Amino acid sequence: MSTTDVTPAPAAAGNPWWRLQLDHYPSTGVRYRCLGIVVLATVVLYYQFYLAGGLATHILADYHMTFLFFVNTSVVGYVLGAVASFATGVADRYGRANIVVVGLMVVGLLCLIGIPLAHGIWGFAIVFSAIGLVEGVILVATPALIRDFSPQLGRASAMGFWTLGPVLGSLVVSIQISNTGNSTAWQDHYIAAGIVGVIVSLMAAAWLRELQPQLRDQLMISVRDRALIEARAKGIDVEASLRHPFRQMLKPDIVLSAFAISVFLIIYYTAVGFFPTYFQTIFGFSQSQANALGNWNWAFNAGALLVIGYLSDKLRVRKPFMVVGAVGAIVFTIIFLTKATQPHTGYDTFVWILVLLAVSLGVAYAPWMASFTETVERRNPALAATGLAIWGLIIRIVIAIVVFILPFVVTTVTTLVEQGPTVQAIATGHDPSLTAAQNATVKAVAADPSIVTKTQALAAQYQAQLATAAKIDPATTAALTANPNDQAAQIKALSDISGVSVADVTTVATIEAQHPNAIAAGQALDPATAAALFTNPSDTAAIARAVGEVVAKLGVTPQQAGADLQELASIPVSQLLVVQSQGPKVATAESQLKDLAAVPAADLAFLKQYGTALQQPPVQNALKYLQAHAPAVQKAAADSPKQWQHYFWIAVGGEIVFIPLIFVLTGFWDPRKARAQEREHELWLQGELAKLGTGSS
Repeated sequence: MSTTDVTPAPAAAGNPWWRLQLDHYPSTGVRYRCLGIVVLATVVLYYQFYLAGGLATHILADYHMTFLFFVNTSVVGYVLGAVASFATGVADRYGRANIVVVGLMVVGLLCLIGIPLAHGIWGFAIVFSAIGLVEGVILVATPALIRDFSPQLGRASAMGFWTLGPVLGSLVVSIQISNTGNSTAWQDHYIAAGIVGVIVSLMAAAWLRELQPQLRDQLMISVRDRALIEARAKGIDVEASLRHPFRQMLKPDIVLSAFAISVFLIIYYTAVGFFPTYFQTIFGFSQSQANALGNWNWAFNAGALLVIGYLSDKLRVRKPFMVVGAVGAIVFTIIFLTKATQPHTGYDTFVWILVLLAVSLGVAYAPWMASFTETVERRNPALAATGLAIWGLIIRIVIAIVVFILPFVVTTVTTLVEQGPTVQAIATGHDPSLTAAQNATVKAVAADPSIVTKTQALAAQYQAQLATAAKIDPATTAALTANPNDQAAQIKALSDISGVSVADVTTVATIEAQHPNAIAAGQALDPATAAALFTNPSDTAAIARAVGEVVAKLGVTPQQAGADLQELASIPVSQLLVVQSQGPKVATAESQLKDLAAVPAADLAFLKQYGTALQQPPVQNALKYLQAHAPAVQKAAADSPKQWQHYFWIAVGGEIVFIPLIFVLTGFWDPRKARAQEREHELWLQGELAKLGTGSS
């Protein structure tokens, strides 16, 4: 570096509120405070960005959005984030803290106001893409701040803490959604996230600081390098170290390493964006259950990042951890994808698989992040943000491509999300728009479609009998079902069928029962003869004609005919008039009632259960919906598991590619060699400090 003098910036205490630089390397307390704010800011940002994945099924249903559109919205967000990540390389020249403060405020307001007010799919897409753009900016600025405040010997632990940002962000999402279930509108989750974002932005403005360029642009191996760095800062030519930044950073070790981690994390980004949807559509988990699995996943991933970061710093090596983590990720991703075609896999089984997969990812990622920043520093420590910008660009492009192809590999999600819940509710008898009886009918028909055909056939076969049954009062029907010989119920049924009053039916039935032969004789008379007898019962000529007509029609003897006519004459005229006028109707009703009684009881019970219900419009509409959509849903449910398996194999391929590219990173495999270099650095540091006259303190 040039030794040209550079005038230090004014003291931090005199800086205006928007100038957040430190002119001296901070004390441990200030350093940890800044690191804590960076981690908190990262947690909040990713919590806001990852909400869409946890709420995907509700967003799709609410906006009537296709899965393809939802995925493409995510792709646009990733692409904008990639561009923003690349552009954020200017943080090497203009600093990082202001970017974090402003970015948090912008995303907070987008969540608090933008998303709840977004109308339609395009409104949501625009706001969500804007959140992705800002996320790409902070993706570079926050790890750059972590690098600035952490020497290499503690870098893995520091990067482990930084990686807690996206992991804990995912954990917050899963905890929040799994504990609220369907009781909260999905927009309310964004409002809560927006409020948190605004608060943390104000905290960052108050407490977050960054090193001035002359301090951050140097390589620091351990905290003991602090005095040397401050001394050198007075003579560093910042402009010289920042010339042609991307030309300096676009090197194979940096580009290939960034690509390696990008494809390695395909399964991670799939988990963030689509695991809730996957578990809900494939295994039938509720939204709360699907997100609760994330509680286990992200909690153990966070723990692994911290523990492995500490161990990596303790042993002074990164690469062995990366290999172990990569192999574990490959094994457990393969186990995980095999369960896609095993629909009865239980919740607890997935807990164990996801925990082991999450730990494997954490074992590889924290050491990789530390090693990558050290590889960037090997090229030029003044261009840490530029190196991270290249990483941010590559990882966003890779993830955008992988997410973009998802709906072309898994083509079934839209059908399962948009139509699956309704089809399932109807088929299982839980349609809230139907009554309990209607739901029972629809459920039975969904399980056995032949019910409709059988109902139609029986209805056609017994059309006349059903018409008769429809005239009878339900209470009368119930009484006859309980006791077919109930005379009162029979009389009431005949009245219902014929339309004749109960009194007249009783009269007809009584007279016909007491004087059957006389009534038959009267019905055999010619109307003129009957009229003559009614006018003059003593008319011998009319009597003779009447006897002849009865004998001719009924085939009885003259003596029997005369006796029957005499018996007929003894019946009161008023009763005879009732029998004459209402008798035919009652007789027809009796015939119809006998036909109804001849229908098998099982057929009548079947028609009673389904006949009326199947004629109700709500039931017909539900069955029409099933007929229209159930085949597509069933096919999607059958095809979806294998489609997801194919997609998860892409993630396995990325994990395999990661392993050979570990070798392009800087760092040792053997802890003994790493410690030997550390001792050499200590001797060199003492010599340099002696030259500067600062001493080893």
